[in-house]
Amino acid sequence: MSTNLEGLFQAFNATVGVPAMSDAEFGDVFRQMMASLVRFDYVVVFAYRGNERPIDLYSTFDKKEHIIFVTLYQAGPYLLDPFYHTAGARRTGVFRMRELAPDRFFSSEYYRTYYVQTGLAEEIGFFIAADDDITIVLSLMRREETGPLPAADFALLKKTEPLITSMVRHYWSGLGRRFDAQLTSRGRTGRKHSASDSALQPADTVWSDLNLTSRETAIVDLVLQGHSSESIGLKLGISTGTVKVHRRNVYRKLGISSQTQLLSLYLKNLT
Repeated sequence: MSTNLEGLFQAFNATVGVPAMSDAEFGDVFRQMMASLVRFDYVVVFAYRGNERPIDLYSTFDKKEHIIFVTLYQAGPYLLDPFYHTAGARRTGVFRMRELAPDRFFSSEYYRTYYVQTGLAEEIGFFIAADDDITIVLSLMRREETGPLPAADFALLKKTEPLITSMVRHYWSGLGRRFDAQLTSRGRTGRKHSASDSALQPADTVWSDLNLTSRETAIVDLVLQGHSSESIGLKLGISTGTVKVHRRNVYRKLGISSQTQLLSLYLKNLT
């Protein structure tokens, strides 16, 4: 699509001389800027810190869509999301989902039981490192009927990254207090987070009472994220055969026989 300069200038004009904006106000500015450049169907913005529940800053979903993309996501599936793991690793840039997803992500139980409900053909994220070890991810989503984003449009988005990064850091600063408030409301104490928190794996908490070894919990986590046995072996520095032995032992200990049951048990224990 051709660039809508009028829409782009209107979006810029909304920020001139404005020292602060609400989540909705700045989210609308970002949406308008992006809509003047490329075609997409949804926008959603999450802030991530460590393994905490992400904070939804902005979205364009209707009520039904919000349940799938935000409410259900925040309840636990975010822990298996490639965007969550990329944010936890403090990577910055503009990425397509398929660049970040594990090798078996699109055939994983997580994809089949949760992600497929979104009906997306494409998800592109701006990953911006903010203060207090927080990463803000601004996602542009395209439905299956819209199709993937053309390469030229993706290249254009990448050129906007420095500007979007500066604006996001200005208008969405100080989010650490909101994460601390969320912890307090859930009966936990706020604390200073560090990059090492990104190494905390969901399995460490979900499987802690189920008699799995640390190696087994690491493997379970990677399986659920969508990694093949080969990919897990490379990440953990062990052979594919050893990975398969650990997977069989995990299934035996948990009394299950499939990845479907593994995911079901995982979701059941997300508390």
